[in-house]
This record gives sequence, structure tokens and C-alpha cells, in this order.
Amino acid sequence: MSNPVVLITGALTGIGRATAVAFARTGAKLVVSGRRPAEGAALEAELRELGADAFFVQADVRHDQDVRHLVDQAVSRFGRLDVAVNNAGTEGRPGPVTEQTADSYAATFDTNVLGTLLSLKHELRVMTAQRSGVVINISSTYGHEGAAYASVYAGSKHAVEGITKSAALEVAGTGVRVNAVAPGPTETGMLDRFTGTPENKAALAGGVPLARLGKPEDIAAAVIYLASAGAAFVTGQILTVDGGKTAG
Repeated sequence: MSNPVVLITGALTGIGRATAVAFARTGAKLVVSGRRPAEGAALEAELRELGADAFFVQADVRHDQDVRHLVDQAVSRFGRLDVAVNNAGTEGRPGPVTEQTADSYAATFDTNVLGTLLSLKHELRVMTAQRSGVVINISSTYGHEGAAYASVYAGSKHAVEGITKSAALEVAGTGVRVNAVAPGPTETGMLDRFTGTPENKAALAGGVPLARLGKPEDIAAAVIYLASAGAAFVTGQILTVDGGKTAG
């Protein structure tokens, strides 16, 4: 539909921000969320300058009431919810399995897995009643591969992909689609924190046949496609966008 109502979690930086800008340029109405109100207000202003009807809602996806409030605010403002992009995530604490703790597990899984589950819970509550809508979760190539020193992060993204497929099957008869995008190495603050050094980041790029790291805009373009009428028969799928990194 034209001028869809789009909700994006983790919208303040990186892939989330690029996705918000991309949707704004298509004429979407936007609800963007994150935990930092000053940055949220700045993003809201930027999206409005692009001509979008946009507003920011402070929310922490780890908390059920925050997510309920976020979704309810979107519906209160625009009357419906057409697209939801569940992008909020964290890399957690990279390192060997032997150094992981219950705290490092919770810090990663509470955002990446619980946050995705709670977001789906409230988004699907609205969309199934409408009998229309699209949800796109943001996973990672580590959601279907192993990665040394990233066991907790990889485990969390494997969970996101399993939840995505399961939710898609649950709502398949309602007119609602649920998919995920799995980025490869992408130029974001998370990648900088994860790799630690320019040399490590360069090594990742060297493993991509296209010989470059992805850009947030590359991932945003895949999200836009999955939200579009062109993907009307696509649900329960993981769209890998990694420049060919996992093709071998």
C-alpha cells in the first residue's frame, strides 16, 4: 500500500537508522524507537525534513510494557500498523565460551531474543486483527553459521531465525507475513565494537567476494523489498545479504 505505517526498533544508528531514512524517502509514515531520547528527537527531526510524518517513542524492547506502549502509540497516531522492523540488538560480549557468564548471556539474549519475541507479540496482536501486515526481523549470517568467539551472539541470532519461521507459520492464514534479513559484515558501530581493530575488519571484508563490507543502506534495501508488494508470496524466509560471504 502507499504511505504505509512503519515501526522500527533500534532505529537510532546503523541499519535501523538507514532503514528509517529509506522508508521516509518512499513516503512512509514512521514510528522510530530506541532508548536515547535526545538522539531519537534528532532522528525524528531529520525524517520530518525528508517529508515523512514521523515521531519517536522511547522504548526498551526488553520490557513488555515498553513494547506494548510503543505499538499502541503507533496505532493511536496512525490507526494501523503495516510494517514492523525489529532491529534492536546487541553484540554482547565477544570471547571464548569459557569466559561467558550468566550475565553476558542475559545481556545478549534479553535484547536480541526476548526483545524480538516481545516485539512480535505486540505487532502481531495488531496485524492479525487487521488481517494484514509485514514483520521483518534483523538477524545475521551468524544466525545460520557458527562463529568462534561469538557463541552467545550467534546463539541469539539462531534463536531469532527460529522464532521468525515459527511466527510466520502461526500467522500464515491471516494475511500477515514474517521474514528476516541476515546481514553479513556491515559498516556499523556494532561491527567496530565486535572486531576491535581495523585489521580484523579488513580481514572480514577480504572474505567477501564483492571485496567490501556491506553498508547499512544495502540492508535497508532488502528490508524495503520484503515490505513491498513484490514480496507478497514471501514469508517464513531468511534473506541473506552478505555480498556472497556465505555462498561457499
